Formats: sequence, structure tokens, C-alpha cells
Amino acid sequence: MFNKKWTVLLLTLCLAVFAAGCGSGGGTEGAGGDKSSGSGEGEKVTVNFMHLWPAGVSAGQNKIVNQIIEDYQNENPNVTIKQEVLDNEQYKNKLKVLSASNELPDVGVTWAAGFLKPYVEGNLFAPVDDLLSGELNGKFVSGTTEAYAIDGKTYALPLEFNIAPVYYNKAIFEQYNLQVPQSYEEFKQIVKTLSDNGIAPIALGNKDRWTGSLWYMYLADRIGGQDTLASAISGDVSFKDESLVKAAAEIQSLVDGNAFVKGFNGLSNEEAKSEFLNGKAAMYMMGTWELPNFTTNEEIPQEFRDSVGFFKFPTVDGGKGDINSWVGGPGVGLFISEDSKVKEEAKKFVEYFVTKWGEQSVTGAGVIPATKVDTASLELPQLYIDLFNEMNQASSITLFADVQMEANAAETHLNMIQALFGKAVTPENFSDEHDKAVSKGK
Repeated sequence: MFNKKWTVLLLTLCLAVFAAGCGSGGGTEGAGGDKSSGSGEGEKVTVNFMHLWPAGVSAGQNKIVNQIIEDYQNENPNVTIKQEVLDNEQYKNKLKVLSASNELPDVGVTWAAGFLKPYVEGNLFAPVDDLLSGELNGKFVSGTTEAYAIDGKTYALPLEFNIAPVYYNKAIFEQYNLQVPQSYEEFKQIVKTLSDNGIAPIALGNKDRWTGSLWYMYLADRIGGQDTLASAISGDVSFKDESLVKAAAEIQSLVDGNAFVKGFNGLSNEEAKSEFLNGKAAMYMMGTWELPNFTTNEEIPQEFRDSVGFFKFPTVDGGKGDINSWVGGPGVGLFISEDSKVKEEAKKFVEYFVTKWGEQSVTGAGVIPATKVDTASLELPQLYIDLFNEMNQASSITLFADVQMEANAAETHLNMIQALFGKAVTPENFSDEHDKAVSKGK
């Protein structure tokens, strides 16, 4: 599991990044595309690529993906890259369905650690260590590819690195004379002021569940400290630790205080995000993969983009957490299907994609890439620069709980998160169910 060792790796990553210079397309067939066995000169090859960057909500990334594909096809006229584009939750669900029938796309998107493990155990993802020893050797920031390694082999190549700040609407804050909170008590007072004035304090789409997990993780970190949270996720400490039960209770206190947008447990993340983008909610906690929407996405009004700021989750009085401790980690990576009939061409495409993504994603989408990029001479949005600097100052970074955990334990965690926010379980029940789920996976 990812604990103190992971924290050290991620700190190394942050320092290395700083030193370098500072989720529509057509349907997909089953793995193998046109069933060609290779990419010989002139031989027609189709590589099926399924990803989660649709136009609109991921405009910057979508534009880059299309450009990379166009360039690759121009340089390799015998190759056709056939896209299927889904939003985040649709993507996860389809990946499960396709894996059950052994019909994965030739190339697809995956998350690290516990999410990756069942696909590796099912012999569904191909090792990509040969790519790491080739043209991509030394190109990744230290600590990123390790998140995709199981039993000494690497099964995907990372594209991004993320932390999760609380974004806020500066115009709404100014309207009600609110300042960035320096303590959790100040944060709760902001929530009360906004709620009393009929403004939704926080946009949350907890139908997707992992969104609520971010809030629980930060409270657990700030109350119990990073070591306690990480040890509970790995099964070395009980979730019934007083600090973790208190964190769960605090979630329900926020619910009672009308902290979240109306109907939050039935809203998807995309629906909740639109509440923030439309100025109907004052705050929104999410990973830095959303930076493009707040900086470079021209489909979002400039006036709104100029009004977005961020703050670190505040410390809790008497808690053990550090203000510079973050929830985050490597973002998505690209896998290659073990059963792809065009595996070699798929590998060539992935190698090309990762290289071009690193070069273009910084300025084209405001994404923090997993590959080393010299940003010193680039003109970057201030929000991007500020968050880049925060990564460098991180005292620890705890990988998203549902990504760390084994698949069954992660599912229990996510179900319990939704139940906790919906007040269908007590904090004690919540903690007990976590212990049971984690112990089964050990």
C-alpha cells in the first residue's frame, strides 16, 4: 500500500517537477481493431483508443488528444486511431463491462495502485517496461511510474500528477466580505454565512462517491494526521481511531449545516461542477485536472475564469494535520490490452502520445504532466503557477483512498461515503464497515 514510502516518492516528484522549470467519438470494436497482426510498411492497422476527455467539459485535453492523433496518423498513414470518448463515470463502468468479456480497447485509460491490480491479476493489461527502457527512459518525473508497478512490472504509463485544492469564486467571497479561511472554524463560518444568504456553499456531486471521499480524507488528515489516515487505509490502524470517527462525524455536521448544494447525493460530479461554473455555488473541491476549466478553456467565460481562486484545506484546532499535506497523486495513465491484435502498433502510439502529451498539455490545457517539462520559458496562468508551487511545498501527499484500496474494499469505502453523507449510517458504523472491508483484502 502507499504510506510513508509513497509520501517520500511524491515529495521527490514535486521537487523534481519544480526543478525542471518551476476526463466525442465513434463506437469501438473489441480489442484488436481490424485484426491485423502488425504494422508493416503500408499495412492498414486500426488501433482502438478509449479515453475520458470529451469536448466541452475537457475541451483543452480533448483538443490535444485530437491533435496528437492527427499528427500520428499523418506520420503513419497506414494507421487509423479510432476513438471512443466517455465521461469519467461512464468510462469506469464501460471498462468493467469490456474487461468481463475480454474486449478491452487496444489502448485505454486507467488509474494506479488498487484500481489497476484486478486488471493485472486478470492478465488484461500488458507490461510496458520495454517502453520505459526505450525512448521514454528518464522522461518521467521520479515517483510517477512506480504507482503503476505491480510485482516488479509496470502496466501503464502516467500522464498527469494532481493535488486537490478547494477552488472558490472570488466574486462571491467579495460580495459577502469573506476571506480565505485560515482555520476550519473560519471555514465553517464561511459556510454558515453563505447558507444564511441563500448561496450554496459547496458544489458536490456525491452520486459518484469518490467526490465525497475527498472531503472525508482531508478531515481525517487534518484531525488525525497523515500517518493515521494512511495507516488506516493500509489496514495497520483501525478506522475506529478516535480521530477518524471524529472526521466522519464532522462530515455529517457539514451536511446538517447545509454546506453542500441541494440534492448533492443524487448529483453527478459533472452536474455539481456546472453549479460552480455557473456561479451558483461558492466552492468546489477537485483535483488539479480541472485547472484547464479555470484557466485555458475558452468555452468557460473569461469573467468566471478570472474569478477562480483556491485555498488549502484548513487545519483543525487541536488536530495533528499539516496545512501543506495534500490529497492527490498520479492521475490517469495509458494501458495497452494484453490481448490486443495490434499490440506493437499500440505501444508505438502510446509512446508517441505520452511524449506529445507532456509537451502540449502544460500550455494547451494547463495540465501538470507526469513527464519532465521545462516550464521556465513558458507563459502560464497564475493559478497554474501557484498550484505548481504548492506541490513543491507539500509536506505529504496521500493517494486517493479508493485508488489505494483493493477493489472490494474500495467499493465498500465509496458506498459508505455516500451513506455517511446521506446520514444512512453513523460514524461508528462507517468506521466499522471500513475495518471489515480492509481486513478482508489483507
